Amino acid sequence: MSAEEEWPDRYPGPRSMLSLLAEHRELARLRLPPEVWDYYEAGSGEEVTLGEAELAWRSYRLRPRVLRDVSSVDLATRLLGTTLRSPFVVAPMAFHALAHPDAECATVRGAGEAGCLTVVSTRASRTIEEIGAAAAGPWWFQAYVMRDRGLTEALARRAAAAGAGAIVLTVDTPYVGRKNKVGGVRFAVPDDEFLVNLAQHLLPGAVGRESAEQDPSVTPDVIGRLAEVSGLPVLVKGVLRGDEALRCLEAGAAGVVVSNHGGRQLDRALASAHALVDVLDAVAGRAPVLVDGGVRSGADALVALTLGADAVLVGRPVLWALAADGAPAVRAALQALSADLAHVLAVAGAARPLDLDRSMVVGRPAG
Repeated sequence: MSAEEEWPDRYPGPRSMLSLLAEHRELARLRLPPEVWDYYEAGSGEEVTLGEAELAWRSYRLRPRVLRDVSSVDLATRLLGTTLRSPFVVAPMAFHALAHPDAECATVRGAGEAGCLTVVSTRASRTIEEIGAAAAGPWWFQAYVMRDRGLTEALARRAAAAGAGAIVLTVDTPYVGRKNKVGGVRFAVPDDEFLVNLAQHLLPGAVGRESAEQDPSVTPDVIGRLAEVSGLPVLVKGVLRGDEALRCLEAGAAGVVVSNHGGRQLDRALASAHALVDVLDAVAGRAPVLVDGGVRSGADALVALTLGADAVLVGRPVLWALAADGAPAVRAALQALSADLAHVLAVAGAARPLDLDRSMVVGRPAG
């Protein structure tokens, strides 16, 4: 099956993936309250890391192969025993109800219909059970280790019962990064939304928001504990160093996600695109390595896969789509990204991601 047949355009006419994502972004900017738009777009500090994210992928150059049979392109990707139609994964992001009334339920539905996996945030706007019931495809649950660790464990158990296939433990937020655009660390949401998944587990007399803040004393032993209480594999997200990736694997992690939290945590942290190879070399095929941060096209994803990543997470473009038109636009955005990847994969001389290798890419900056 050709790339055009496998990944048809969501909308009729000569619309490119870039124009569709740009349209979604503009619609989101117009429809969202200014303070919500600023929250979604903000980076931490001076936004140096945020500004470098997209440019970092563009610093690489490809060395395509020729005279290869690319008449049929297959993007199928296998992660932790699950086969996906596409290597694009929806990154965990908080409070989707700020973008659309159907919130995460629309996101998981649209992503599943596009053949993509979704990572659902601990800070979701809907209950874990509602999201699991709405999912049209596989999903994982993102966890923070909260000051009341019983909250973290309760959510992990509920996610497993609701159908999550893995836990993604975010480890780059001992404290939430300060964002000048929002005048602090995060957008203010009402308690009933902030605690939608947590209120039932709070101890008598506990202050919900304090109990639910990230625990800055967390250590690697929590990886094994989460795997034990959930019965699910645990991936660790927020890794930018090879030696730290090894620490996670030694503690029982089933995989790692190379990420700087979308430029929203430590400003001047290394771009994910430039940290990826160090992590891949350290892991050396022992576990899946995913990457996120600044991916905006099939070409960006192609670079990541060619370097050796197993899958690529996409964040803000999904929120733009959600704000633009709910689940149908989420599906459209992810289908367009997959179609773009299928096209550039074939032009690079590969019929599937497994045909790629690092000899096909050059230009990784030193360090």
